[in-house]
Amino acid sequence: MSDILIAAYPWIKGLHIISVISWMAALFYLPRLMVHHTERVGLSGETHEIFAMMEYKLAKVIMSPAMMATWIFGLLLVMTPGIVNWDLVWPWLKGASVIGMTIFHVWLMRRMKGFQRGENTVTGKQYRLMNEVPTVLMILIVFSVTVKF
Repeated sequence: MSDILIAAYPWIKGLHIISVISWMAALFYLPRLMVHHTERVGLSGETHEIFAMMEYKLAKVIMSPAMMATWIFGLLLVMTPGIVNWDLVWPWLKGASVIGMTIFHVWLMRRMKGFQRGENTVTGKQYRLMNEVPTVLMILIVFSVTVKF
């Protein structure tokens, strides 16, 4: 198995990067949709239905598959011999940040399902604030992987 992972490493890394880009794009865009849904659309009517459909498709067709692919390819990278030095801080910080990103993903999925039911308890301002969470986590992840402290 190790020989296969070593040989496939560049391909796995490329697929991981593609998956991360797709996941991050959705994590950045979905809260923005929810800001506008909350502040401009409301929880009923034709425009609400359109926004609910857009949020659902973004979450289910792009965001969730991209998250799963990110995790699969990331775990394959971690299993590749010689890639991760567990004595350093960076893999632990990256892992904690990816778990945080996944928790944010789950939070967004719950908000999306609430909109589907015509429910929302979060303000536009709160969605704007939460939209900064993936940015902070992305910064931690990128610098932990590139600096490797």
